[in-house]
Amino acid sequence: MTTNTHGPPLASAGRLIGTSALACLAVAAHAEEEQAITLDETVVVGSRAPAKISDLPGTVWVVEPEQFMEQVRGGASLKEALGKLIPSLDVAPQGRTNYGQNMRGRSVLVMIDGVSLNSSRGISRQFDSIDPFNIARVEVLSGATALYGGGATGGIINIITRRGDSGGPEFATQTGATSGFNDGDDYQARVAQSVSGGSERVRGRLGLAYQRNGGFYDGSGEQIIPDISQTDLQYNRSIDLTGSLDIDLGPDQSLAFTGQLYDSGYDGDRGLYLGEDLAAVTGSDPGSFDIRGGFESDREPATERHMLNATYHHADLLGQELYLQAFTRGEEAAFHPFPYLYSDLDQDGNADPYYSASEQNTDVHGAKALVVTDLSPVRLQWGVDADRETFDANQMLFDYQRVLDSGGLKLDETATVGRYPNYQVDTMSAFLQGEWQVSERWRLSAGVRRQHSDVEIDDFVGAEQQVAVASGLADSAEAIPGGSNDYETTLVNVGAVFDVSMSDQLWTNFSQGFEIPDPAKYYGQGQYTLDDGRYVLDDSVNVDDSPLKGIKTSQVEIGWRHFGERTTAQVAAYYAWSEEALDYDSQSLAVKVLDDETRDYGIEGKLSYRLTRAWRVGGSGHLVRSERKVDGEWQKRAATSASLSKATAFAGWQRGGTRVRLQYTRTFDLEDDAGNEIKGFQTVDLLGSHQLPVGELSFGIRNLLDEEYTTVWGQRAQIFYAPYYGPEEMFDFKGRGRTYSLTYTVHY
Repeated sequence: MTTNTHGPPLASAGRLIGTSALACLAVAAHAEEEQAITLDETVVVGSRAPAKISDLPGTVWVVEPEQFMEQVRGGASLKEALGKLIPSLDVAPQGRTNYGQNMRGRSVLVMIDGVSLNSSRGISRQFDSIDPFNIARVEVLSGATALYGGGATGGIINIITRRGDSGGPEFATQTGATSGFNDGDDYQARVAQSVSGGSERVRGRLGLAYQRNGGFYDGSGEQIIPDISQTDLQYNRSIDLTGSLDIDLGPDQSLAFTGQLYDSGYDGDRGLYLGEDLAAVTGSDPGSFDIRGGFESDREPATERHMLNATYHHADLLGQELYLQAFTRGEEAAFHPFPYLYSDLDQDGNADPYYSASEQNTDVHGAKALVVTDLSPVRLQWGVDADRETFDANQMLFDYQRVLDSGGLKLDETATVGRYPNYQVDTMSAFLQGEWQVSERWRLSAGVRRQHSDVEIDDFVGAEQQVAVASGLADSAEAIPGGSNDYETTLVNVGAVFDVSMSDQLWTNFSQGFEIPDPAKYYGQGQYTLDDGRYVLDDSVNVDDSPLKGIKTSQVEIGWRHFGERTTAQVAAYYAWSEEALDYDSQSLAVKVLDDETRDYGIEGKLSYRLTRAWRVGGSGHLVRSERKVDGEWQKRAATSASLSKATAFAGWQRGGTRVRLQYTRTFDLEDDAGNEIKGFQTVDLLGSHQLPVGELSFGIRNLLDEEYTTVWGQRAQIFYAPYYGPEEMFDFKGRGRTYSLTYTVHY
C-alpha cells in the first residue's frame, strides 16, 4: 500500500492539487513510477485559483514527489534538492542559512500550503522549516510577481504538504543514514513515521520526522569550519511534526486544516575555538582557530516554528467559487554566539569588545478571501488579503573573561539586552485578476494589486548603548523615539498565451513584484554622546518622517514550452529591472535603500528526452547577468548578491522497480567590478533505488568525484566578515566531500 497525497475533489477542473488556491492544501495522486508533466497539469502557484499550466503566461516548474524524494533519499537537504531541480534557483548553501539562494538574481517567496514564510525581517531561513518526509510536491513560478504579496521579486516556491486519503489506516516508515566515513562523528541519521486514513468525508494524516547530524567533512577529509555567522547544521537535531485534516461538508463545500511544529537546533559539544584570548579574531594569531570539544553556551543556534492553517471552499456560492483562509505562524530564530571586538563605547574612547548571540522572533496572523467569477469567456478572480506581523529581538551577552580564557568555547550569560526595535506591520491588500479566452488559441490575462501597510516602531535604546550599560560602562541611555508611518504599493501584470499546437505554447508577460527594507535595521539607529555616565541622544532616524517604500521590480518575459510523448522542454528569456535596490553594509550589516537602477537578464530552460522505455536524458540551465547603474554606466552587481549562472545534466535508467540517475551540476565563476570573485564548482551525484518485496531501498553517492570546493555562501561570507570579524580562513565554508546514503522506506 502507498500513502496517497491528495485531498477531497473540490471541482471538476482536472487534477486539482488544492482544496483552495489560498492554501494549496491538497495534492493530486501520483503513481510511484515517474510521470511526465503535461500542459493539463493543474497548479496554484501561478494563479490565485487552480489553473492548468497551459493557461499561465509564465515559467512554471513542478517538482513531482518521485523527483524530489530521489534527491532527498540520496542525501540532499531540502534546499539542496530544489537547487538541483529548479533551473533558475541558485545552488544551495550547506548550513542553516539560504541567504543568496535567489531566483533570476532576486529574492524568492517561499510558502508552505500557500502561507508565506517570508517576513519583513530578512532572516534567510525559509528552508529550515519542514522535513522533506512531509512534503508532497513543490510548485515554482519563476520571475517577479505580486500574486501572494511582497518578497517575490525573483519568483515563488510553494511547498505542498502530504495529506491523508480515505480508507486505511495506512502507515509509512522511513529510516536512513549518510556518511563520508572520515571520522566517527561523520554521519547523518534520520527516521520518520506517518499514519493516514479516514472515511469518504473525513481524512487525516500525521507525520513525524527526526534527523540528527554529526560533523561534515570536505573533499580532502578535513572537517568543515562551523559557521558562527549565520549558524551551521553540524551537530544539529531536527524534529518536524506535521498533521492535516480534510472534511467534506457537502457536495460543494469542504474544510481543511494543517498544523505544524518544527524544532531544529544545535545538539552537540564541539565548536569553533578562536585561539587564546580570541587571537584568531584580534589578528595576533590568525591561524589559531580550530574545531574542538567542550563547547557550552547558554544560547545555542536554533529555529523553532509553528503554523496552523485553515481553509474553507465553496464550489458554487450563487454561481461563484469562494475560498477563505485563516492562518497563524510563529518563528524563533536563535543565532550562534559571535565576537564583536571593535565597538567604540567605553568612557575613554577605547575599544570595548563583547560576545553575544541574538534571538529574533516573528509572529504573523492573517486571513484571505478569494472569489472566482466565471463570465465565460472571461474569468475573474478578486479578493482581499490581511495580515499582522509582530517582531521582537534580543541579544544575550556572555562573560567576556570566560570567553577569552576558553577561546570562545565557554559562554555563560551575564545579561540579555535588546537587539533591534520591536515593530508591528499591518497589511491590507485588494486584488483583481482577469483572464479572457479570446479564441481557441489565444488567452489574455491582466491584473492589479493594491497593498497598504501601516508600520509601528517601539521606542528603542541603541543596541550598543544597551551593551555598554549592561557592561557597567554607563549608567543609563536615552531611548530613540519610535513612531508610525504607512506606505502603499500598486502592482500590475499583463500576459498572453498562444497555442502553437496541441503540445507547444508561446507566452509573454509583463509583471511586477516588490521588496521592502528591513524595518528592524532601518529604524532604531541614533547618534549618542556620553555625558557623566549617561548616553544622551543627539540624533536618530525619525520614524514618522522616514516611511518605508515598496521597492518594485518589473519584468518582461517571453517563453516557449513543449510537452510531447518523448520530450518535455521549457525555455524563457527575461529582463527584470528596478530603480531602487536593497543593499547591505558589510561592517554594520544595516540594510539600506539606494536610489539607483539595477537589472537582471538571462535565459532559463530545461529539457528532458526519453531515449527508450528505460533511458531518459536531459538537463537545465540558467544564464544570468546582474548589473547596477553607476554614474550612468552599467556595472556588475556586487558578488555578495548577484546570482551565478548554472547548468545541470542527467542520465536516468529505470526498469521494473529499479532506478538509477547520474547527475552533474555546474556553477560558473562570477566577478564584480570591485574585484570580488565567486569561484564556480562542479559536482557529480549517483542516485538510485530498488523496489524490494517489502519496501524500497534508496541509495546516493553525492559529490561522487570528491571535489574540494568552497560553497557560494562561504565565499560571500569572507567578503562580508573578513578581516573585520576574523581572517578569511575562518569563514571558508567548504562543500561536503563524497558521502554515501542509504534509505529504506516502507508503506503498509
